[in-house]
Amino acid sequence: MLRRVLGNDEAAMKRVFEAGGADALRILDIACGDCREADALGDAFSEMKAEQSPEGEKPLDIQLTGIDVRAREIADAKRRFGGKREDARTGAKREAEFLTGDASKLDQHKQLGDGTEFDVVFMRHQNYWNGDRTWEEIFDQALNKVDSEGRLVITSYFDKEHQLALDAIQKLGGELIVTERNEESRALKDAPGKSVDRHVAVFRKKD
Repeated sequence: MLRRVLGNDEAAMKRVFEAGGADALRILDIACGDCREADALGDAFSEMKAEQSPEGEKPLDIQLTGIDVRAREIADAKRRFGGKREDARTGAKREAEFLTGDASKLDQHKQLGDGTEFDVVFMRHQNYWNGDRTWEEIFDQALNKVDSEGRLVITSYFDKEHQLALDAIQKLGGELIVTERNEESRALKDAPGKSVDRHVAVFRKKD
């Protein structure tokens, strides 16, 4: 789903990969919890880069930084995905670090202070419905961490919350590139109208 949505922005994604430079694509995963999506994110961007590159070109290295206020989940993410390793399929380098911190205050985090920007900022299942002011602060911080050629990607559980998040991010200076309903989304049995990654949206910073 992520590859398909980002594929609608193919020319821009090519610039994102180029902006990432020769070292690695820098991804910031905000409110990542135990970051179950870590490998899926790396795979999606690596495959997109491979499709856009001449045969034999160096595969895409990934540097993932995850942050969440919940220390237990961050400890789980470190245990499962932290550190450096090599992609068994491509030989690309993958490195992940996980930080405990308040995503509404990214600019105050010593490892994510002023001047630190990322090629991709990702928020899975943003939770605007349960605290609009807090999430507006998080969205604002997220946009500030997006490189000039970078992209902010969000997913949502349900329709109304997704629309509220779209409106809030655009008011804060995000330009909506694409939003798409995920027809393969898995319904949550105990929450009618909600489903896993029900919507995906991609933004850039307004000029």
